[in-house]
Amino acid sequence: MTDAIATDKFTDAAVNSDRVNLLGLSPAKMISFFESIGEKKFRAQQVMKWIHQMGVIDFDQMTNLSKALREQLKTIAEIKLPEVVQEKQSEDGTRKWLIRVDGGSCIETVFIPVDGRGTLCVSSQIGCALDCSFCATGKQGFNRDLTTAEIVGQLWLAAKSFGSFDPKANRTVTNVVLMGMGEPLLNFDNVVDAVNLMMDDFAYGLSKRRVTLSTSGVVPELDRLSQFTDVSLAVSLHAPNDALRNQLVPLNKKYPIAQLLESVRNYLRQLPDNHRRATIEYTLIDGVNDKTEHAHELAALLKDVPCKINLIPFNPFSGVPYKKVSDQNLRRFQDILINAGYTATVRSTRGDDIAAACGQLAGEVNDRTRRS
Repeated sequence: MTDAIATDKFTDAAVNSDRVNLLGLSPAKMISFFESIGEKKFRAQQVMKWIHQMGVIDFDQMTNLSKALREQLKTIAEIKLPEVVQEKQSEDGTRKWLIRVDGGSCIETVFIPVDGRGTLCVSSQIGCALDCSFCATGKQGFNRDLTTAEIVGQLWLAAKSFGSFDPKANRTVTNVVLMGMGEPLLNFDNVVDAVNLMMDDFAYGLSKRRVTLSTSGVVPELDRLSQFTDVSLAVSLHAPNDALRNQLVPLNKKYPIAQLLESVRNYLRQLPDNHRRATIEYTLIDGVNDKTEHAHELAALLKDVPCKINLIPFNPFSGVPYKKVSDQNLRRFQDILINAGYTATVRSTRGDDIAAACGQLAGEVNDRTRRS
């Protein structure tokens, strides 16, 4: 299990003066940490609330802990956040942060306000190894997985930026999507701990319907996901057949569409809420996957998958030959799906003036794959 962690790890860390970063500990791991130092497990809930609900990262300010415990925590633990290097705001209200993590590389996190919701698009890796042909992140290469603290830290920094830790403030971030840099299921353990923290009542308390993990189709990890979390699921499909998807999403050569969709159905079947649907993400690229026959093929393909379809106009960036779908082709594609009985929405292009739109996130990646 992802939360099964030996308590002696924390004891060894204390002996070796290697401080444990409490920011990234899941509820179960936080309990294990406090039990390893002889404390009751309710201390875990107290500290989680200080960090994730009140935004307190100074042990001295955690006034419901004894002074002795606070002093002990200073010697064996820390609450370490990634560093905001730059913040940009779009004319449409979208906000993008460039965030430096350990090792010097930078990731990007985007906040998108739409119709009373505030969606935070969170990264799970530095770069991405999947190299989807229409995504700027993949063109940067891959450096490493983000830690749980670095994933959750993006939500903490956004909440702090909006003053959401003030008890009198309304929550600005209402939804979180793991659709930023990286493939979440290739960073399985850290991502699972992060989303479970986001949904925990003693942390951010987000509804399981408001935290979404997006995957390009890492089937073995998707097959075991329901054992560890019931997060909402989005699938980056982008093509209605294997021949086309092989060109756009190279991972498809390893896990073809039929195998992927069966894994999606299995995940939905195992959730306690049997009314849940997956979101099928489909980036429309002019002249590539936006034809009438593609729409009809997609409608037939998904007939047995409980899903809604999110159509995403391709957002151009330098170095690729693709162009944005025309409004006429976009609406025709959507109408075909709606007439086939699907809920088919169009994702508005937001933040493209600051390169914060879907598919444009690049960051500053020290590429260990040598692809770039």
